[in-house]
Amino acid sequence: MIEVIQSIILGLIQGLTEFLPVSSSAHLNLFPWIFNWSKISESFDVALHLGTLLAICVFFFKDWIDLIKGGFLVAKEKFTAKKEVTSKKELDKNTLLNGKMFWYIVVATIPAGILSLILDKISELIVGDNLELEMGLIAAALIIMGIALYFVDKKSKSEVTYEKISLKQSILVSSSQAIAAAFPGVSRSGITMTIARLLKIDRESAAKFSFLLATPIVAAAVVFDITNFTLSIPFFAGIIASFISGLLVIKFLMDYLKKGSFKIFAIYRIILGLLVFGIILFR
Repeated sequence: MIEVIQSIILGLIQGLTEFLPVSSSAHLNLFPWIFNWSKISESFDVALHLGTLLAICVFFFKDWIDLIKGGFLVAKEKFTAKKEVTSKKELDKNTLLNGKMFWYIVVATIPAGILSLILDKISELIVGDNLELEMGLIAAALIIMGIALYFVDKKSKSEVTYEKISLKQSILVSSSQAIAAAFPGVSRSGITMTIARLLKIDRESAAKFSFLLATPIVAAAVVFDITNFTLSIPFFAGIIASFISGLLVIKFLMDYLKKGSFKIFAIYRIILGLLVFGIILFR
């Protein structure tokens, strides 16, 4: 029963923090450390990400259908010898946009995946099994990224909408995910949204594009680790909790960023980082 409760709590933490720029990996590492729970396994961490992956797929279901359809039709138009077979209706403005964005995501995911594998190995060599060092790095990452997010968001203009995102911007934003994947505390959504804002992408578009870019990376991690999943009540409880809370947070953030800024999340990161340093010093 205790394992089920802990799994639900961790699932809620994953769902509440995965999409906000506050680092789910930091919170998933900090809670067991603070309350002296057993450290969660890598496979359970991935399982919790399965819950938030499902949340992304459900929330952006229509977007992904349009993206995939657009990607197929654009590729068909480009590589089919008889181009006249494709009707003008199929290649309207929205189809072309979705096709472009689909292939931007595909292309941008490749360097992100390669960099993630390289940086993950480097991270393992640096941290190893040193728990105190890991917590210190998490605290530092929370503070540094919090400061970066605050100033970048405050100073950057909102000139680029989702429709105008370029291939170069897609690659830069997507590649930044590798840093978050390797170093807990950075935050995948945090660093992608920060880079997007640095590139003058508006806040709502930055969030949406961040979520879409995360989909293939997280899906690949789930598929790669699926054989290590241990099917049990705590396992499914964690996934369900992360799915439900993740879905609610996506809805909240997409509505909030229509008028709000990232300031509150940046301040939260800095305060949490300082608290973690305090715990390390007093333990």
